[in-house]
Amino acid sequence: MTSASPAPSALAPRSVTGDRLRQLVLARTGDAGLAHDVRVVSQVLPFKVSSYVIDELIDWDLAPDDPIYRLTFPHRDMLDSEHYRLVEQALESGDRGAVRLAVTKVHDALNPHPGNQLSMNIPQDGDLATWGLQHKYRETLLVFPRQGQTCHSYCAYCFRWAQFVDRPDLKLAVSGPEAMTAYLDKHPEVTDVLLTGGDPLVMRTDLLADYLRPLLGREHVRTVRIGTKAVSFWPHRLLAGREADDLLALIEELGAAGKHVAMMLHLSHAAELRPDPARAALARLRSAGAVLRAQAPVVRHVNDDARVWAELWAAEVHLGVEPYYMFVERDTGAQRYFALPLARTVQIYREATRQVSGLARTARGPVMSATPGKVVVDGVVELDRGKAFVLHFLQARDPDLVGRPFFAAYDAQAQWWDELRPFGPNDHEFFPLRS
Repeated sequence: MTSASPAPSALAPRSVTGDRLRQLVLARTGDAGLAHDVRVVSQVLPFKVSSYVIDELIDWDLAPDDPIYRLTFPHRDMLDSEHYRLVEQALESGDRGAVRLAVTKVHDALNPHPGNQLSMNIPQDGDLATWGLQHKYRETLLVFPRQGQTCHSYCAYCFRWAQFVDRPDLKLAVSGPEAMTAYLDKHPEVTDVLLTGGDPLVMRTDLLADYLRPLLGREHVRTVRIGTKAVSFWPHRLLAGREADDLLALIEELGAAGKHVAMMLHLSHAAELRPDPARAALARLRSAGAVLRAQAPVVRHVNDDARVWAELWAAEVHLGVEPYYMFVERDTGAQRYFALPLARTVQIYREATRQVSGLARTARGPVMSATPGKVVVDGVVELDRGKAFVLHFLQARDPDLVGRPFFAAYDAQAQWWDELRPFGPNDHEFFPLRS
């Protein structure tokens, strides 16, 4: 296996954060107001942008309306006006303590861990150190390696934004593979292990191997998933030098041992797949035997257009990537800026699927990853008693609910599971949900 042409350090792209982000926006756009908004909003929500995104993906002639700019850079409307002014006034005071207090207040108002993740997803398993593991569904264990709790760039809509702020009380992480292996030995029902974060591909390959090689001796673990956006934000991680070669060799080793290796790629827009390095990175992953799947939420300002999704799915299939999920933007962080009504997301999904072949219709959606499970909004129907959403569970805390169709009262403004109500005048809850 040979490397692609040399590139900057595969693990450490030049990234822009903090005040340099404001300076970059001012230099590239000449808009002082936009740069000021960057300074304020980036105090609250985490932003880091790689040199690759800056130079290869953003059309600066269109900024701030370029979709990749909206995906990765702060915007004033990501915060409520009250929260924006609170942080702005604290910055103007020059008091760092006041800034920290203001930011903490806003963080706590932004629902940093949606879906009852802390209370329901973290397993309570005797004396095991499980802070950094999540076990929501019977077959799947999520692992948050401490060394992988950052990204090459941050997506502004990321529902795990709390992993990247300076708040240890909000960050999930395990310091090493021991907690994972101990938990797996007590839970043979787990067939899938997902390394997530953050982005595990910010880790050195030897550190990643520390988590993956112990899975070789655990036969009940059949599938290894790695969530990553490296193909979009730093494809050189998969192309340049020994780190890349060792990573591909590790994937081959897992495959040779009978493990299904799935790279869960986060792809939000077709623009991410146009550069040659991204396409070369995908080809290298496929050559190592990895199965490539792609997912992303549908969000305003970035991809709220059926044509964008149709182009994205068609490009994915052409490059050997299986469209997997179209998610609904979760009820956290900058949801008010990115979220769409469920009725609109259904319309986008249906219009997009009509524009592609059957091979690109594998994406399930729109999907809400909510407290009870992954809920698909199948569509809108007219029933005797009025209009309703048709839904079903793809995954659920209670496996008996999987695949069971049900109805919710139609609400043109509803954006999330908690805003839906059962269909019918005498229905007070959808069904009893066991945690």
